[in-house]
Amino acid sequence: MSGLKYKRILLKLSGESLAGEDGFGIDPLQAEAIAERVRRVHMLGVEVAIVIGAGNLWRGKQGLERGMDRATADYMGMLATMMNAMALMDALERAGVYTRVQSAIEMRAVAEPYIRRRAIRHLEKKRVVIFGAGTGNPFFSTDTAAALRAVEIDADVLIKATKVDGVYDADPHKDPAARKFDSLSYIDVLNRRLEVMDSTAISLCMENGLPILVINLWDAEALERALRGEKVGTLVR
Repeated sequence: MSGLKYKRILLKLSGESLAGEDGFGIDPLQAEAIAERVRRVHMLGVEVAIVIGAGNLWRGKQGLERGMDRATADYMGMLATMMNAMALMDALERAGVYTRVQSAIEMRAVAEPYIRRRAIRHLEKKRVVIFGAGTGNPFFSTDTAAALRAVEIDADVLIKATKVDGVYDADPHKDPAARKFDSLSYIDVLNRRLEVMDSTAISLCMENGLPILVINLWDAEALERALRGEKVGTLVR
């Protein structure tokens, strides 16, 4: 593990990272691509925990627009994260990486219940741990779940994996003049309303001094370079 800046990380993935070209469902090829990136950093000796969203399977906003109860919509999203967690677990296991899924909602037939000390022990034994079902409570996003779990397991950094190479002052896909930030403070993110993570997640990281690194997961070398301390993406601290 010599030469590594971060020894234990929490990787936050969007549900769309598992989707096919249409942005929905679970594409096994995408799951395998993510598993390979995780495998490579795991082989370096990095302890890896993962939180994954569910936007590829369920978008609660659509239900809310039709009058659905918010708590019901959120619980449905939590169940969808478990499907993504199991798909990613399968891809990682097939790649030779021992993996455990822990759920914030009890479902013993498919996952362990979330127990902080057990999760840390898995990491110490060099197993990847995927945290499913968010925080287990409605009204909280998977961004907040990622921040909470990262703080609980004493991660060195929360890595937000996206499809752009950092945080910009505008959408770089729409505005060619958009400016990329190399670093930002938590307060800057909140005041500028930059879409790094939701405000609850940012505040939780700020209160606990947990840095957030935003990188492009689809750059094959970005994650490894970041873990070695190279300037990659945008660091919020």
